[in-house]
Amino acid sequence: MKIIVIGCTHAGTTAVKNLTRLHPDAEITVYERNDNVSFLSCGIALHVGGVVKQAEDLFYSSPDELTALGATMHVKHDVLAVDTDNKEVHVRNLTTDEESTDRYDKLVFTTGSKPIVPPIPGVGLKNIQLCKNYHQAQQIIEKATDAKKIAVIGAGYIGVELVEAFEAYGKDVTFIEGADRVLNKYLDREFTDEVEQTLVEHDVNLALGEKVEAFQGNYSGYVQAVHTSKQTHEVDLVLLCVGFRPQTDLIKDKVDTMENGALLVNEYMQTSNSAIFAAGDNCAVFHNSSQHAAYIPLATNATKMGTLVAYNINSPKIAYKGTQGTSALRLYDLNMASTGLTEESAAMYGLDVRSFTLVDHVRPTFMPTAEEVKVKLVYEHESMRIIGAQVISKADMTQLMNTLSISIQQNMTVTDLAFSDFFFQPHYSKPVSLLNTLALKVMEERDQTPEVLKESLS
Repeated sequence: MKIIVIGCTHAGTTAVKNLTRLHPDAEITVYERNDNVSFLSCGIALHVGGVVKQAEDLFYSSPDELTALGATMHVKHDVLAVDTDNKEVHVRNLTTDEESTDRYDKLVFTTGSKPIVPPIPGVGLKNIQLCKNYHQAQQIIEKATDAKKIAVIGAGYIGVELVEAFEAYGKDVTFIEGADRVLNKYLDREFTDEVEQTLVEHDVNLALGEKVEAFQGNYSGYVQAVHTSKQTHEVDLVLLCVGFRPQTDLIKDKVDTMENGALLVNEYMQTSNSAIFAAGDNCAVFHNSSQHAAYIPLATNATKMGTLVAYNINSPKIAYKGTQGTSALRLYDLNMASTGLTEESAAMYGLDVRSFTLVDHVRPTFMPTAEEVKVKLVYEHESMRIIGAQVISKADMTQLMNTLSISIQQNMTVTDLAFSDFFFQPHYSKPVSLLNTLALKVMEERDQTPEVLKESLS
C-alpha cells in the first residue's frame, strides 16, 4: 500500500509516526512545503518573551526522526495538484524547481491552516508580521529588537500572549480588536472584564471595538501607523493575529467541505472520497456541545485526528469522540481556561441555556493560602446537559476544565456532576469539591425558582 501524506505539522507528524508503527509494510511518502516538521506555533509568544530561549526547542520531531521510522521525507516540496481520478499528486521541488508526479493508494491530507490576511489597504507594508511558523517566529524576534511601538491586532489567545510578551520586553504595546472585548470566543464578559483590567494595569493600550481600516507607511515602505474606525495609532511593528483559515485549495472542489473550505470528515477521518483521509487544522470537527460540525483549529484536535488516520487507514476501527475546544491561557498571574460553548456563543446555535457563576476559594480558608477562584457552568435549560464552562484564578485551577470537558463529551447533566466523586484533601480542595458545589448551586437555584417564573423562562 502506497500512502502519501501532504503536510507535516501536528496532524501530519502524528499520522506518520503511527502509520510507520501500525503499517510497517506500507510505503509512506511525505511532502512538506517547509524545511521542518512539528513546530509548536503556540509557543511563539513564549519564545518572544524569553521563556523559551531557543525556537528550536518548539519542535517535537524532525524529518530525520520520521525518516528513521521508515517514512520517505520530501521537505521543501510543494504539491501543486491532486488528481483524485488517477490517484496522483503533482509536486514541485522548491530547491531545484523540478516537477514530478507520484501515485498513491491512500492520501492523507494534513495541510493545516494559514493566517488570515485581511484585505486592508497597506497590509503589504514592511514590518506587518504574521505569527504562525518557525521562520515567522525568527522574524518577529529580529524585528521586535529595534521596535518601540508595537500593535497586536486580534484579541484571541495568540494575541493576548504576544501582548504580554512584548510588554514584558519593555515595548509600548497597543492591543487592537474589532469586538468590544478580548477573548470573546472563549470567555464570557465577567471573565474578560478581569483580563482587560489586568492588561490595563500593565500599561497595555486597549483599543477595543476598533476596526482596522488602513495601514500607513513611510517613504521606505515600513508601517508607521494603523488607522482604525476610531483613531490612529503610531507603530513601527504590527502583528496580525486575526485568525486562521484551512489550507484546502488543492481538493476543496473534489470533496465535501464547510463554507470556509474546511474538509468534512466522518468519525474515522475519511473525506467524502474514500481514498482520502484528512486531519488537523484543515478539517471541521464535531463539536460535542453544539452537536454540529465546527472549525476549531487546535493542536490537541490535530494530534488526535492524525493518530486516528493511522488506525483507520485500512478499515474503520476507532471513532473520533469529537471535541469541546478546551483551551487554557496564563496571563501574568492569572490562570484561565474554558471548554465547550460560552453563554454568548450558545445563542449562535439556537440553544436555550442558563448559567451559574461561583466565586469561592480553592481550598479551606483555614489553610495558609486559599486563593479565590471564579468558575462558570453553562447548561441547557430543559435537559440540564452541560455544554460549557470557564474558570479564572491566580491559583492554577485550569484542570477543572479538563474534567468538565470529559463531562460534556459524556453528555453529563448538572445533576450527574453534582454527585460525581471527587477527593477532599485540604492542601488541594474543599470538603465539597468546587465542581460539586457549582452543580449543587445550580440545582438549588432551580429548586427555588417559582413555577410561574420557570414557565416564563422556558
